[in-house]
Amino acid sequence: MGFKVLITPRSFEHIKDKFWGLLKDAEIEVVMNPYGRVIKEDEMVELVRDMDGIIVGIDPITKKVIDNARKLKVISKYGVGVDNIDLEAAKERNIVVTNTPNANSNAVAELTVGLIISVLRNIPLSDRRVREKKWDRFIGYELYGKTLGVIGTGSIGKRVIKLLRGFDLNILCYDKFPDYEWAEKENVKYVDFNELLKRSDIITIHIPLTEETRHLISERELSLMKKTAIIINTSRGGIINEEDLYKFLKEEKIYGAGLDVLEDEPPKNSPLIELNNLVITSHIGAHTQESIENMAFIAVDNLISVLKGKEPKFRVC
Repeated sequence: MGFKVLITPRSFEHIKDKFWGLLKDAEIEVVMNPYGRVIKEDEMVELVRDMDGIIVGIDPITKKVIDNARKLKVISKYGVGVDNIDLEAAKERNIVVTNTPNANSNAVAELTVGLIISVLRNIPLSDRRVREKKWDRFIGYELYGKTLGVIGTGSIGKRVIKLLRGFDLNILCYDKFPDYEWAEKENVKYVDFNELLKRSDIITIHIPLTEETRHLISERELSLMKKTAIIINTSRGGIINEEDLYKFLKEEKIYGAGLDVLEDEPPKNSPLIELNNLVITSHIGAHTQESIENMAFIAVDNLISVLKGKEPKFRVC
């Protein structure tokens, strides 16, 4: 008995040949994303009608989509965050949801470091000016010796700290579930949320988007930050209130920001893109060759396990 599976992540297209054999051996017929972009809800509804499984990126897997997927047995997330999947609807239908924890941790952490230095030293702005045949000089800030505030000490937050060790930073952390054993070993300190905001020169966010964390960083939180501080988000758009962030950047109440994620992707008429003290990348945190292959291998393995009646390695629900 064969299976039919939809694969939506566009980056999977570049490496699909490495996994075609595994999928074929499991008697899986593959349907690739036909749009070359994030699939819309109504399009997804039509695509999933006769699918046994989905390997999904950031495309919407809503209750409407799930209710129209009559044969669906497994939703295999190509990544970690499952905020685009209606987990309650999946549970109601006994559909297994899996993800790929740690597969992209290093890639996201390295981009975080790149954004931090880019914002502090105005690297993208200087590049643009030179291309405009202008030789402007920008006075930035050094990373060395500063206070780093890490919101979320899962695998990515911990990796960021490890990568930045050579800069002799004072490291503060906040997490709903602190890992005190790790903190003592790594000589980092857990503090309360407000203290982290007040004391940090660089704040970097590594938490999932939930109802509890939506707009976690808004006007009140931004007002606690130093005027010379920067904030980085490589997690999910929606954790930072973008209207409030725009105001604080525009009025130079904080020094700068680096975002790999936005609430609306791609941004439609967002005033944020006009700001010189903001660096934006196009949700590329996990997009390295190494990370893509890691995520694909785990996502395929999770998918095949469920379709063959086995327990997947990384089950969400």
